[in-house]
Amino acid sequence: MHSVAILALDDVVPFDMAAPMQVFDWTHLPDGRPGYRVRLCAESPEVRADGGFSLRVEHGLDVLAEADTVVVPGRSPAAGPPSPRVLAALRDAAAAGTRIASVCVGAFVLAEAGLLDGLRATTHWVAADELARRFPAVEVQPDVLYVDNGQILTSAGAAAALDMCLHMIRRDLGSAVAAHAARMSVMPLEREGGQAQFIVHDHPPVPRGSTLEPVLEWVEDNLAHEITLGAMAARSGMSERTFSRRFREQTGSTPLQWLLRARVRRAQYLLENTAHPVERIARQAGFGSPTAFRERFRRVVGTTPQSYRAAFHAKDAVPAAARS
Repeated sequence: MHSVAILALDDVVPFDMAAPMQVFDWTHLPDGRPGYRVRLCAESPEVRADGGFSLRVEHGLDVLAEADTVVVPGRSPAAGPPSPRVLAALRDAAAAGTRIASVCVGAFVLAEAGLLDGLRATTHWVAADELARRFPAVEVQPDVLYVDNGQILTSAGAAAALDMCLHMIRRDLGSAVAAHAARMSVMPLEREGGQAQFIVHDHPPVPRGSTLEPVLEWVEDNLAHEITLGAMAARSGMSERTFSRRFREQTGSTPLQWLLRARVRRAQYLLENTAHPVERIARQAGFGSPTAFRERFRRVVGTTPQSYRAAFHAKDAVPAAARS
């Protein structure tokens, strides 16, 4: 039987810990036998959980040396650094060939142990920039649900742990067993899109008080119309070359990149808050055609406009009968 150790560190996030425990525990072979032996382990018998309660844990760090898979859940932002004993135990497990996976910000623990150096990794999108800043040897991919490097895996926010675990189950025991575990978890075996669809894309920043503020506000008000670099430069009273240089200096982006981001954000708002058909939203957001809109939206958000709407459409959105 495949052995899974869930490593609970102080300030562990309860959902990050419970999700893999549950999905592996629900996994059974076609003849009814359990597919995994799941054990919770910790550095000490009592673990402080994020949320104001404590856990009594039966197994210590020695379980890591016996496990086929180790899962490291996320921890609260207030958590201190993992102890040298924990980091050493993770390094030893990795050196022995044990598969090691992290949930959400558990990736920081793996990075601290040096297990992500030179590898692709992900974490919750809110923490992705911090992971990249603190561990420059890690190639952070903030827009995916999980990353599988073979021996080392990382997942995004807590629910993405289920996607990663189902992926591991399919690797270990096949698609039929994984599909049954997915049904028990009330989860699709594969979710469309990545983490990008859950990221809050704010309106592109308008530098307040800058020379660009009036022209960028004009752009926001006219997204449904054709907007060229020449038109933006003319409204700002600059040449296209000077405008492009000033724009990059003040926003960190090119004018056309900023414009496309503004159009995608407008489309997200309309998909969330209206019942307008995709063709109309494409026009309202200023895309040349529904096809161009779908391609750009999927590239930026990681899923189709229809799937995004299905996931995020507000209950009180304007009904179809109210379209004008």
